[in-house]
Amino acid sequence: MSFQTIELDIRNGVAWLTLNRPAVMNALNTQMRKDITQALSTLDPAVRCVVLTGAGRGFCSGQDLTDRSAAANLEATLRDEYEPMLRAITDCPVPVIAAVNGTAAGAGANLALAADVVIATQSASFIQAFTRIGLIPDAGGTWIIPRSVGSARAMGMMLFAEPVTADQAQEWGMIWQSVPDDRFRDVVSARAQALADGPTGAYLSIRRAVAASSGNDLDAQLALEATLQGEAGRSADFVEGVTAFLEKRRPAFTGR
Repeated sequence: MSFQTIELDIRNGVAWLTLNRPAVMNALNTQMRKDITQALSTLDPAVRCVVLTGAGRGFCSGQDLTDRSAAANLEATLRDEYEPMLRAITDCPVPVIAAVNGTAAGAGANLALAADVVIATQSASFIQAFTRIGLIPDAGGTWIIPRSVGSARAMGMMLFAEPVTADQAQEWGMIWQSVPDDRFRDVVSARAQALADGPTGAYLSIRRAVAASSGNDLDAQLALEATLQGEAGRSADFVEGVTAFLEKRRPAFTGR
């Protein structure tokens, strides 16, 4: 399958999805949103992890402001184009790592933060730039960010539209890891391969449990854990994991 605005490269069970409009810092236009959604919705069954990253010197500068069709009806663009793209990430059948290789601004920042795990270069930054042009944060930002950093930091980020460094983002709990630039590719590759080699069914159940936790009371969450653990306990990966532990060898998980 070929795409106009992204590159998709599958190696050793890892799909590297690269935003590929480097001349405009990988700004999101209608075609890129369509390409991302299609790529994630039609993954090869051999894929066990996705890495979402950007070409060139930045991850994604957000909405392409020269895209007049999107600007003409922002509400429709969010509902018809952004929501399916974000759902393709959050509903992806395998773990998604956002490898933020530079600036992630506006909707580009929130695209990254929708992933299961975010790893960034130390030179990267995250900017809720919306108020600079008289808008509010979108692409899920007002849902994701307060849950990761709290309302005080979320409000500061969104009102002042100031960059948050990768080190700050890690300290605040907004991302998983800030990595020196010269080690970035190796760290991301190792993390992605570890997930690709792991029990991907269990990973999806973890995603379900964590997503539900903020809306559940303790009784509901304990019940959900029991249900999901029951499903995991009936899987081939559980049998393989226990067998490998007893045999003192590395497990060979089959995943989803």
